[in-house]
Amino acid sequence: MAKSPQGGRKKSAQQPGRLRIVAGKWRRRLLPVVDAKGLRPTPERVRETLFNWLAPRIEGARCLDLCAGSGALGFEALSRGAGLVVMVEKARVAVRGLRSSAELLGAAVDTELRIVEADALRFLKDSPVEPFDLVFLDPPFQDDLLPELCRLLQQRAWLAHDALVYIEHDHDAPPASLPAGWGIKKTSNAGNVTYCLLSPCPEQAGSARP
Repeated sequence: MAKSPQGGRKKSAQQPGRLRIVAGKWRRRLLPVVDAKGLRPTPERVRETLFNWLAPRIEGARCLDLCAGSGALGFEALSRGAGLVVMVEKARVAVRGLRSSAELLGAAVDTELRIVEADALRFLKDSPVEPFDLVFLDPPFQDDLLPELCRLLQQRAWLAHDALVYIEHDHDAPPASLPAGWGIKKTSNAGNVTYCLLSPCPEQAGSARP
């Protein structure tokens, strides 16, 4: 994922302009991060914590990486055994970077990885719906997209029955307004960022609402 400087994320120890995959089949592989204003991968320590949380669920999981940016979360998921990752990113330069990283890793495009150049909201509104087990949401904080993205995920039945949703938000900002019945399973902080693993209401996930 990427975050603009306005998002408040502190620099990590990872190499400037590169991200390192933490674990899995591509462990320690370095991927270039395109030179685009505000593009920065999710820090390694955050990814390590998140995927420790997801360890029982990641093998074979269908994952949706919205606002994919550098692809840090999506590639980490594939490295750790996800069955499919769909990355959605609207910035053309970032999409080129995602495709370059996929080629560098030898990821099986169209079978284990799909990269879609699209606005995240438009994708959820207009694309043919398919259920996902895990969804990663890390849009730029200043855009305030989390409430609408979560609403569309639920309303249009993008979530499998027992799906989990990962979000990040500015630690000093008010919590995002989430759909009724959604609960926080795990939460932690890194610098000025709060990140959470959410459990959508099971009665509402996996079935479209009028």
